Amino acid sequence: QVQLVESGGGLVQAGGSLRLSCAASGRTFSSYVMGWFRQAPGKEREFVAAIGWSGGSTYYANSVKGRFTISRDNAKNMVYLQMNSLKPEDTAVYYCAATNEIATKSIKYDYWGQGTQVTVSS
Repeated sequence: QVQLVESGGGLVQAGGSLRLSCAASGRTFSSYVMGWFRQAPGKEREFVAAIGWSGGSTYYANSVKGRFTISRDNAKNMVYLQMNSLKPEDTAVYYCAATNEIATKSIKYDYWGQGTQVTVSS
């Protein structure tokens, strides 16, 4: 089992950057695929990015490809989401999640953090 806590959200102007962090508990962190999802008001939760166990494989939603970068540090039990060139449509609550295999559907993820708000002003 793993517990996840996100941080790093906030208010930023369009074109700016933010770095989200997700701290994971548990000694088996390196055995989990980690993902980031987001949910805007009135919308369904959507996939943003995922990273494989070793960090060698990464996957992105088309809407963030080229702007966001997911990374992980297994020694520190951390996963990150670097977000550049932010747009107002990136405004959402961002969630960190863990699963056993690469997936883009939220139902495939077993563990979730509480979320961190990202607001991008125009």
